Amino acid sequence: MSPIVLRMQSRKFRPMRAVLKICLTVALFVGAAQAAAARTIHIVAFGDSATAGWLVPRDQAYPAQLQAALRQRGYDVVVKNAGINGGTFEMALQSLDRTIDPGTDIAIIEFGTNDLHRGALLQYVRERLATLIRALRARKIEVLVIGLGSLNLSDVAKANDVAYAQWMLPPGRYRAGDGAHFNAQGYAILVARMLPQVEELIARRSR
Repeated sequence: MSPIVLRMQSRKFRPMRAVLKICLTVALFVGAAQAAAARTIHIVAFGDSATAGWLVPRDQAYPAQLQAALRQRGYDVVVKNAGINGGTFEMALQSLDRTIDPGTDIAIIEFGTNDLHRGALLQYVRERLATLIRALRARKIEVLVIGLGSLNLSDVAKANDVAYAQWMLPPGRYRAGDGAHFNAQGYAILVARMLPQVEELIARRSR
């Protein structure tokens, strides 16, 4: 075969080689992204009885509902219910290392109401929350702070550059038998509201 013919055939296959190279690059990128997404994300719901699910079955409390909602969206997640009935910030800080397991990706923090009920000042609650956030961020854990009812802690969350959600629902149909805690329907509404924020934190961990 003449050199001229060989050069013509070589030119003929150049576009095909370029396409194959692009396809291979895309395949490698997608494979890497899928591998990252395939890693199980570990979330700890750390709070008082509003997190634990006072007066509702364990599988209807918000951590279980959040796990189910995320899995329905295709996320490989485990949400640990680390709620403490009657829990305070002092209890949270004392139990932090044994509650927030190694490998935790995200911590959802909901404390403060019981501190105030026991006579603590709001400034104390804010300071304890900031201490807890710093301890978690030092471990490279993403944080979502929850303010319960009229307890607004958004300023502390903003100052520490972490996500924030406010849990507020009207009295009545969304409350458990004591009229104060949430029932399963109430938790479902709260989970739906906070889901985009949790997804954003998951996305950060998957980058």
